[in-house]
Amino acid sequence: MGHASPHHPQDDPQEPLRGIDLARRALEEARAAAKASGKSVGQGRASRGSLRPRRRRRGWSGPGPDERDPQPFGALVNSLSKQRGWSGRVSEGTVLGSWARVVGEDIAAHASPTTLREGVLHVSAESTAWATQLRMMQSQILAKIAAAVGHGVVKELRITGPTAPSWRKGERHIRGRGPRDTYG
Repeated sequence: MGHASPHHPQDDPQEPLRGIDLARRALEEARAAAKASGKSVGQGRASRGSLRPRRRRRGWSGPGPDERDPQPFGALVNSLSKQRGWSGRVSEGTVLGSWARVVGEDIAAHASPTTLREGVLHVSAESTAWATQLRMMQSQILAKIAAAVGHGVVKELRITGPTAPSWRKGERHIRGRGPRDTYG
């Protein structure tokens, strides 16, 4: 009783090779050509000797990222600002310009930064209650700012509530309660 072998398209000369069979045939032919020219043929690459140091080729970057590859615009701006010494000013601008992103929407809805000079950020709250709440949260706010723009940009917060109307007008005035004592 004869054992029938599975039918392969490569066994039949009149059928054209397709797919994986075509790839196998091309690989076999390449191996045979390499053996005929005296090269060692095997699976995978030959290992480099540990005695020969690996040199970096000039002219192409290889499979990994390289400084010549396209860079994200933000990374380019950051490196340029560091090279030119602008990073402190850029960080200050980030605190003032992206206040809601830096401290969060809830705080930004009730307080806004007014000035930033020499590491002191002046923040104006919409009410005295919010000013008190922000003073209690001062360390968390400073930590959020440091995480967003780096340490040392904002060293201190000065939080103020809304200002009351001033009855003091002009150069000359009289001490005392002012116009409030004439009401009612």
